[in-house]
Amino acid sequence: MSNQRPFRIILGITGGIAAYKSPDLVRRLRAEGAEVQVVMTPSGEKMVSPAVFQAVSGRAVRGDLWDAQAEDAMGHIELARWADLVLVAPATANIMAQIASGTASGLLTTLCLATKAPLLLAPAMNQAMWLHPATQANLQLLAERGVGFIGPADGEQACGEVGPGRMVEPQQIVAALSAELSGVSQCLAGLSILITAGPTREPIDPVRYVSNRSSGKMGFALAHAATAAGAKVKLVAGPVSLETPVNVERIDVESAEQMRDATLTCAPDADIYIGAAAIADYRPEFIPEQKIKKQADTMDVHMVKSVDVLAEVAALEDGPFTVGFAAETEKLEEYALAKLVRKNLDMIIANLVGTKLCFDCEDNSVLVLWQEGRKEYARMLKSELAARLLTTIAERYRVANP
Repeated sequence: MSNQRPFRIILGITGGIAAYKSPDLVRRLRAEGAEVQVVMTPSGEKMVSPAVFQAVSGRAVRGDLWDAQAEDAMGHIELARWADLVLVAPATANIMAQIASGTASGLLTTLCLATKAPLLLAPAMNQAMWLHPATQANLQLLAERGVGFIGPADGEQACGEVGPGRMVEPQQIVAALSAELSGVSQCLAGLSILITAGPTREPIDPVRYVSNRSSGKMGFALAHAATAAGAKVKLVAGPVSLETPVNVERIDVESAEQMRDATLTCAPDADIYIGAAAIADYRPEFIPEQKIKKQADTMDVHMVKSVDVLAEVAALEDGPFTVGFAAETEKLEEYALAKLVRKNLDMIIANLVGTKLCFDCEDNSVLVLWQEGRKEYARMLKSELAARLLTTIAERYRVANP
């Protein structure tokens, strides 16, 4: 955490069934270093016991606006001033309507009126309720007033229906807040960022392919953090099992050629390009139409060089500020610097890879290089690392584009 004190969050818990996810959200927020004060509505208390939230937050749960002991000192006003952020998760259709109308019938809605801190809602409701014109009108009104939204997600719901209205998962909410939790400002506000992430698959025949061990987690973490830092983000993703970051436009591809086509289509409109994908260096030259049968003791596959997407983007006339990645098993700085110069990049982010290093891990350490300097980041969670990297990228972008 870069703040002098922990980031302070008031977490509002309402009576949506998704409240069962909220203790995990508290745990994850505290793991990021935040202080969390839970405020529950009466309906929320019927879903999950306040004792659960007290245990995971380490603070007494508040819920009653008429708590004489707390209100002797105007406790709701003190809470409103204490918060750096008010987050309501789950945010039901009812609480959205109350906040939109300016109702202050309970402690949570009173706090939403009394605080000057940013207000974020993570909606959770039946798909028909979410799509109802009244809810959509409240959504538009709240957005116009500066209220932020995380989600909702689309999928299967507790009622058995399928559609928009699911509360996004706690890890997604935390990732969306990564910039605030890491003390990162809106350093990318107004900028368009294009990010590639994950591996590519190069077919050998209709059922086999060659690939690599990239999980895509670093690229997806960068996409999460970039939206939190104010950017408009497009994410070109190879075949990975990761949920799309909130407010990110995702383009799914499989092969290096497909990733090249998608990237070069989007690159002219981007201010910054971050090539975090592990694009295959080589691909099979010939791909038979039918499956290769297992007959001989050996099989020879002739490989040829794949496209160099990073170099092509860097060579574009009036192209984006280009940031590459270098995954090395040895001589990290030497090889990364050579790649920076050879491909004429604005910046390169280098990390060592191997057993229990980087691949499929939740944390990473990197070396950042540019023509005039360098910066090292010790091992930390990829969500926090992404926010810190984007701060450095934003600084170098501003230098290059005064």
